Amino acid sequence: MHAAERHGLIMEALSHNGFITYRDLEAQLDASPATIRRDLARLEEEGRIVRVHGGARLDNMPVAPQPEPPAQLAGVPFEQAIGHNLAQKRAIGRAAAALCEPGEGVMIDGGTTTLQMCANLDGLNLQVLTNSLHIVNALLPQAGTRILTPSGTVFREQNIILAPAGEDSMPRFHAPKLFMGAAAVGPQGIMQQDVILVAAERRLIDRAERLILLVDSSKFMSSSGAIVCHLEEVDILITDEGISAQAEAMVRQAGVHLIIARDEA
Repeated sequence: MHAAERHGLIMEALSHNGFITYRDLEAQLDASPATIRRDLARLEEEGRIVRVHGGARLDNMPVAPQPEPPAQLAGVPFEQAIGHNLAQKRAIGRAAAALCEPGEGVMIDGGTTTLQMCANLDGLNLQVLTNSLHIVNALLPQAGTRILTPSGTVFREQNIILAPAGEDSMPRFHAPKLFMGAAAVGPQGIMQQDVILVAAERRLIDRAERLILLVDSSKFMSSSGAIVCHLEEVDILITDEGISAQAEAMVRQAGVHLIIARDEA
């Protein structure tokens, strides 16, 4: 059998479903594996086929898209962070909830400290926009609390809903107060460990009249990370009694109203 004839038979076999194995070609062509490899190499050089593992496919066959890896965020997973400094976070959450007015709309960014607000919001009949599924679950038993969420991808480490940078998936919502946490607070500003978080939090900041930062005293440090905003952009900062004199001076010098939450225990 001449090479041209074999090439014609190979192309005819590929026309049925766009792919054929080496074993099927050996059976149909009655040719040696070396001959078949040479035929496929020539057809590939001509741009008519593409050799793949185990056989060949037509050059114009669409390649099945590879599944994207699960979305992940940098930083400590929520379930690991939730127990860190829990008493301090609860005190901060109570102090933050005390700033909410009955019936108003607020935004609560996802985080282990902002989550501690939720138990203290029952009965205020708030409208809450949050990107945190943990916060949604905490607020669901409160019949008078209305809950809104943005659209986007669920990041399992934090159980948070975020849209890619440049994509605005937020409802048309404006609030007098945004309650937000941080990975670190230092002279450089308010920092997070992932740029996706930064983009999401900037969108929230743009929709709020006042930014209220909830951070326990361990978050005051000189750290590297993605900067969300400068400290001067924060209106109120709530922390615990463990704040150092140096950190307290830094906050006050930035013109930020500082609230030190006391543990009721």
